[in-house]
Amino acid sequence: MGSIEDLRRSALDRGIPIMMDDGIEFLTDYIKQNNVKNVLEIGTAIGYSAICMARVGCNVTSIERDYDRYLEAIDNVESFGLSDRINLVFGDALEVDIDGEFDLIFIDGAKGQSIRFFEKYEVNLSLDGSIITDNLNFHGLVKDVSNIKSKNLRSLVRKIINYRKYLENNDKYVTKFYDIGDGISVSEKK
Repeated sequence: MGSIEDLRRSALDRGIPIMMDDGIEFLTDYIKQNNVKNVLEIGTAIGYSAICMARVGCNVTSIERDYDRYLEAIDNVESFGLSDRINLVFGDALEVDIDGEFDLIFIDGAKGQSIRFFEKYEVNLSLDGSIITDNLNFHGLVKDVSNIKSKNLRSLVRKIINYRKYLENNDKYVTKFYDIGDGISVSEKK
């Protein structure tokens, strides 16, 4: 592949959703500052964020349900020489079972399933671990649903709004929201 910038550009050119630059910088800084060793990522796409996370020193287990993207992620991980740090799992994150404990769970999969991802995988979170979620502003649409013409898109944005409320009202976690990238939350156990 070449450089991480080449991978980023390739994804953007093909319309593959990856984290915005300031979002990935926030995530990798968080990993370094909090000495995160093991990450569970929901939603691999082509492996961009998994590669970025592994490059700052952690191990990543990442789940992807799109077979073509999963295969491309394998190629990308191998081309960056990170096969020993990144474990790619093919399957629907709501159907696969993952063993082990993680310092960080990164939710970046199907946006309408975030509550289900959170509830399924929080059992894998280490005692002082955190759950980070991306796309909570969803391209600015979360701030104003009234202008969304598509019924499906409006439904998806409402699910994201419901997830934000779920995080705000979850009495087991303290959640902070950041207007970085496409909107990021960090949930830490109380």
